[in-house]
Amino acid sequence: MFRTLIVEFIFPLVLILLVSRLFRSLVAGFRSGSPRVAAEPPRPVQAGGELKKDPVCGTYVSTAASLTRKVNGQLVYFCSEECRDKY
Repeated sequence: MFRTLIVEFIFPLVLILLVSRLFRSLVAGFRSGSPRVAAEPPRPVQAGGELKKDPVCGTYVSTAASLTRKVNGQLVYFCSEECRDKY
C-alpha cells in the first residue's frame, strides 16, 4: 500500500515538479536574452600622483586615471562618464 502510494503518486508528482522548474528556468534564460555586452575594462590606476575632487559626486580621483573636460579654460576632473555628462 505504502509502496503503491510512492510509486504511483508521489514519485510522478516530484518528477513533474522538477521538470517544470527546469523548463521555467530555461525559458526565463531565453526571455532575458538581451545581448550581453562586455563591460568596459577598468582604466589602470597609477600609484601616487595628484588627486582632484570630482565636482559632481565629490570622489577624489587620480589625475592620471580620471576623465577630464575643459571648462572656462580650466581642466575639471571626473571619476566617470556619468559624472562628466551630468556636469
